[in-house]
Amino acid sequence: MIAIAAALIAVVGFASCDAGNQCGVSPVPSAALFDSFSYRGCDDFYNENPLPSSSSFYNPILPGWYSDPSVCTNGKGDYFLATSTFSYFPGVPLFHSRDLVNWRQVGYVLNRESQLANMEKQRVSGGIFAPALSYNPANETYYMITTNVGAGSFFVKTKDPFGEWSEPIYLPSVQGIDPSFFFDEDGKAYVVNNDEPTYPAEYSGHRSIRIQEFDVDKDCMVGPRPAIVDKGCRPEDNPIWIEGPHMYKINGRYYLMAAEGGTGNNHSEVVFTSNSPMGPFVPWKGNPILTQRHLNADRENPVTCAGHADLIQSLEGDWWAVFLACRPLEGANGYENLGRETFIMPVRWTSDGYPVITKGGELVSMICERRGVQINKDAKLGNFYYCDEFDGDKLAKEWMTLRKSCLGNYSLAEREGFLSLKCDTARATTYSAPSAILRQIRHHKFSAQTKMVFDPKEGEEAGMMLFKDEKHHYYITMGLVNRKKEIRLHRVDESADEIVASSLLEGSINEVMLRIESDGYKFAFSYSLDGEKWQQVGEPLEARPLSTANAGGFTGTTIGLYAIK
Repeated sequence: MIAIAAALIAVVGFASCDAGNQCGVSPVPSAALFDSFSYRGCDDFYNENPLPSSSSFYNPILPGWYSDPSVCTNGKGDYFLATSTFSYFPGVPLFHSRDLVNWRQVGYVLNRESQLANMEKQRVSGGIFAPALSYNPANETYYMITTNVGAGSFFVKTKDPFGEWSEPIYLPSVQGIDPSFFFDEDGKAYVVNNDEPTYPAEYSGHRSIRIQEFDVDKDCMVGPRPAIVDKGCRPEDNPIWIEGPHMYKINGRYYLMAAEGGTGNNHSEVVFTSNSPMGPFVPWKGNPILTQRHLNADRENPVTCAGHADLIQSLEGDWWAVFLACRPLEGANGYENLGRETFIMPVRWTSDGYPVITKGGELVSMICERRGVQINKDAKLGNFYYCDEFDGDKLAKEWMTLRKSCLGNYSLAEREGFLSLKCDTARATTYSAPSAILRQIRHHKFSAQTKMVFDPKEGEEAGMMLFKDEKHHYYITMGLVNRKKEIRLHRVDESADEIVASSLLEGSINEVMLRIESDGYKFAFSYSLDGEKWQQVGEPLEARPLSTANAGGFTGTTIGLYAIK
C-alpha cells in the first residue's frame, strides 16, 4: 500500500483555517458543527508545466465535473456559460466572464425547487441534461433550455442573468434531449434537438436532429418538426448519438454543429451548413472538427472524450469553442474521477468557411493563450487552494445538495462561523435527499479536510464523503457505538454498505479533524484530535470504483459533508 498522507501533505500544506485549535463551542444535539472545509490540488501537470507567459492559462477552464458546456454573449462584452447538474440542487451553475478566460460563478439558473420537477424519483445521472444558453437581442432576453429526463424539455428566461430566472415553461412537442434555441436575424426563433428518427431506428444509437419554430411572443412551439440531420455526418457508416446541436448564422450561412459518437472515447464534433434553418443541411467533407479518438492511447497527459461543443465570437472578433473532455490517468484508456470537464480553445476558419478546433494529430491543449488577457489571482485554475470557514449567511455557490434544497437539514445560523448539519435517516444510497452538501473534486491529486464538533447519540454519524452515485461512494465519520465514540470508514458498492475500518476514541471527544487525500489512484482517510498528529483509518481505498469507467453515469466524483442516523 502507498503512503499517500505523508507524501501529499508534505507537498501541499494547509492554511491557518485548518489549524487544530479547539473550537470552544458546545455541540448541537443530533447535528454536526463544521468549523471549516479546505481543499488543495497538487496535480503533477501543473507543478511540472508553469504557464509560459502572462497571457497563458490552463485548460480545462473549469476543472472537475462541469460537463456539457454552453456559452452565449449579449454582444456587449458579457459572456455567460452553463453546465449540466443532473440530479444535484441547485441546477445549472452559471458563470460570467468579460474575457472568456476568467470565469466566476454568479449563481444557478435553477435555484428553486419549483423549477425542478420529480427530482426525488431520479438517480444521480438523471435530472437535468445539457442546458443550452442563448441571448435574443430582439427582446434583450436570456434563455436557458434543457431536458429534465423525469419531466420533459423546458426553458426559463430572464432579462437579468445575475438575478432570478422564470418558472419553467414546458415544451411537450420537443421530445428527446439536448434542445437549443436559435434566434435568427429576421426575428424568427427555432429549437433544435436530438430525437428518434422519423422512421423506425435502424440500429442502436441511430438518432436524428429535429427542428421546430418557436413563437417568441407566446412562448410555445409552432409548425412541423422535421428531421434536418439523420444518423450523422456520414450516414453510410451508421454513426451513433448525433446530439447536443447548436445552430448559428454566420456571414449569411446557417451552421448546425453537433456531437457524434457518444460521450466516451469516440466522442467528436461535426458541422453542417445550409442556406435555410429548415435545411437541407450538408455535412462538411472535413468532419470531424474536434476529436481525440484517433490518437495514440499511450500519449502523455491525454485528453479524451472531446465533443459537445458550442461556439462564441468575442467582442474583439475572434472565435472560441467551449466543449467537454476528460483527463484520464495513464493513457487514454485509463480512468479518472474528475468527470467531464469544460475546456476552451480558439477556433480557426478554413478557406471554404468551416470552423475547426482540432484536425489531424492536433491535441486538445492544456495550456492556451489569449493575448492581452491575464489570469485573475483568485482564479481556480492550476493547483489552487480554497477554504470555506462557513462565516456567511449562505452557503458558498460551489456547494450542492442532492435532488432538493435540504434547507431543513443545514444551517449557518445555529452557531456563528459554523455549518450545522443535522443527522437524517435519508441515505446517499437512495433516490432521496440525504443530509449532505457536496462540491466537485477538481484534481487527481488533492487533500481536503474539515474540523467538526459533534457529540453523537447512539447510531448517529457525521463526517466527510466522496460521492459518485447511489452505489459508489466512501465516507469517514465519527459516531457512537455501544456508548463509545469511534471513527468509521464506510465503503458503498453494488453489493453492500460496509464498514471497512474503524478506530476507537478514548475519553469524551467532541472535536475532531477529518482528512481525505488522493494520489489519483487511491484515497486515504485519516483523523486528528489536535491538527498535528494524524491517524490513518484502514488502508487507502481504490479510486477506480468511483470513476465513470467503473460506475458509469454522467457525473464526476464530488466531495463534502454528510450526517446520518
